[in-house]
Amino acid sequence: MPCTTTGGSYMAFRRGDVLLVPFPFSDLSTSKVRPAVVVSSSLYHATEPDLILAAITSQVGTATGPMDYVLRDWRAAGLHYPSALKPVLFTLDPARVIYHVGALTPADLA
Repeated sequence: MPCTTTGGSYMAFRRGDVLLVPFPFSDLSTSKVRPAVVVSSSLYHATEPDLILAAITSQVGTATGPMDYVLRDWRAAGLHYPSALKPVLFTLDPARVIYHVGALTPADLA
């Protein structure tokens, strides 16, 4: 399972974890630090080293697409603003995770 060492502690990432990561622009020219959620499963993590992440945005007004999802429990997930998941997926080496923000609640993970 992917993990990172932060302050001497071992952390394994799971589906639903909210992480602060360098989010790549679509042209891969640069990245910006943004929250994202782990969408890859433990089965995937058993054989693959990278995380599969989905973008999180605080611009909930733009979350109007059929695949967008406005989080009900954004505060419980450790986010500071009302937020939505966007269908923008990318892979990331777990060593690049900056911070473990929290986790989606079962209601938002369903």
